[in-house]
Amino acid sequence: MVLGSGGARGYAHIGVIEALELRGYEIVALSGCSMGALVAGVYAAGQLKGYRDWVTRLDYLDLLKLVDMTWNPMGAMRAVKVMSKLEELMGDVRIEDLSIPLTTVATDLVRQREVWFQNGPLLDAIRASIAVPGVITPSQRGDQMLVDGGLLNPLPIIPSVASGADLVIAVNATAHTPAPVSLESLLPASDLAWEKERESTQDGALKQAGSDRWLSDMRDMTSRLFGSTNVDDAVQPSSHSTDWGRLDVVMAAFDTTQAALAKYKVAGYPPDLLIEVPKTVCGAYEFHRAEALIALGKHLADQALDRYEYAEKAKPVTP
Repeated sequence: MVLGSGGARGYAHIGVIEALELRGYEIVALSGCSMGALVAGVYAAGQLKGYRDWVTRLDYLDLLKLVDMTWNPMGAMRAVKVMSKLEELMGDVRIEDLSIPLTTVATDLVRQREVWFQNGPLLDAIRASIAVPGVITPSQRGDQMLVDGGLLNPLPIIPSVASGADLVIAVNATAHTPAPVSLESLLPASDLAWEKERESTQDGALKQAGSDRWLSDMRDMTSRLFGSTNVDDAVQPSSHSTDWGRLDVVMAAFDTTQAALAKYKVAGYPPDLLIEVPKTVCGAYEFHRAEALIALGKHLADQALDRYEYAEKAKPVTP
């Protein structure tokens, strides 16, 4: 499996994995970038269920509490709180000790090249791969300055192609579409109804907490990252608004670059099965929509697997 970058859209990887397991597929090798590296690492460590349970409970306020701001000029967040949660889930595991071969990809800004992690501490590999330039501070290793692997390779297919697996499946979570596609238009009716109910509940919870002192203290800090003095706008930016914040611009530009690079990777090393999550289904940092994005991943995987399995059955049998 190849799990691409894409921020919050990477939650769809969880749904894809669940769809594969329900059909009896065995995942024998994983490669991932950014959010794909995180999900791949958690799965290879056997902790996907615990991670899923955690992220699907996160609401707007929980996400704000994970924002650990820093005045470091190289990034606005340290990601210490997120990494602490991952350490709580997985412990101090090394990549070479995992039951499934894993490759995660980061970018070395000094040498301007990809860095593949295939051994060493898993948490260090994930931290390097998720360091979105300008948003999360880089990870320094010796003379290397490591940032998000999506800068050069948002869909690292080569490691999985070289694994010798019977079937290579790639999940592109930054897929470009001719016209914008919404999450609501892709979700099955049952999942869509649940998502609307959850959104309504979270909206009410956020408004009720508006007078909370902690939230007030965080207002000035989050404005540095999101380019907004309004917490509601910072956590729930509208994709239709022309009043974009700093983070909106950074992430939209990064998404656009990754979408183009992913197309080149697929053209150069076509996987046996490509599952595409349109980059317009949600903002890259809308991490409060985990349940819906997981459902979307499962739905898209089921559709792709149905087509693939039908085509395989239709192939003529050679004597």
